[in-house]
Amino acid sequence: MISRIIQTFIFLFFISTIQAQKPLIRAFQPANVVNKIPYGNNPEAGHYVQAKDAKIYYEVYGKGQSILILHGGLFGSTVEMADFIDQLKQNYQVIAISLRGHGKSELGTDPISLEQRANDAMAVINAVTKDSVTLLGFSDGGYAAYQLASTYPNRVKKMIVIGAGELYPGVREFNFTAKQAMSFDKAFFEQQLKLMPEPNRLEDLFAGVNTCYSKLTVGKDLLGNIKCPVLVMAGDKDDSNPVERVVKAARFIPKHQICIIPNTTHECFTENFEAAWTSIVPFLRN
Repeated sequence: MISRIIQTFIFLFFISTIQAQKPLIRAFQPANVVNKIPYGNNPEAGHYVQAKDAKIYYEVYGKGQSILILHGGLFGSTVEMADFIDQLKQNYQVIAISLRGHGKSELGTDPISLEQRANDAMAVINAVTKDSVTLLGFSDGGYAAYQLASTYPNRVKKMIVIGAGELYPGVREFNFTAKQAMSFDKAFFEQQLKLMPEPNRLEDLFAGVNTCYSKLTVGKDLLGNIKCPVLVMAGDKDDSNPVERVVKAARFIPKHQICIIPNTTHECFTENFEAAWTSIVPFLRN
């Protein structure tokens, strides 16, 4: 009897381990795309760091110079950066953060802000390396990267920012709700709720991000302080951050380069990864 109980326990543990490592989907992921590694829920690579009022989850892959990955907000997740992580970990140490309130990271109690995003990222960087890092940020993660490079210039070597343009109050509305998001991609958010330490706070996350970006100004004062080389990338059909605002943001950065990927929208790097990767490789090497 005891032997059977032990066997049952081992079986259940084995099954739970498999489920924990089951590949995750990203928002609006096409059926033919398979993410082989559960980035964002990989117990073999996962760690936590305390960043003031919240535990921030991150994963580390590969060896070499450090590249910090910052995914997009709300519909964003670590696994949406899977193609980048797959490529970069072959030659670099990749540090992939789940932004506060996303995936396995706590939301905390303080209001969401770019300064908070930058400080969260800095807490992770300090936990992994004392050296400076390269940043790769998309959308919300791109704005966080702008703030991080401006606030901690000695810790950022260079930066790639995708889909993050000039921003000021009133330029666009930020009033999206968790209920609306769930109706667009129920499978993705059901997956994310299972990862979240506080799944009952999903609406709090949306409200916090809306409030932050409704009041946010990202312009010359912030971007002009960035000292490192920056590759700014966007899709030419991006409705969220139109090319005009992305290019204007890039022009404020002293050492900027610009890459526009044709016939793609906000997630230009998932729609045409080959073009994005081909543009990024020489920037990293130089």
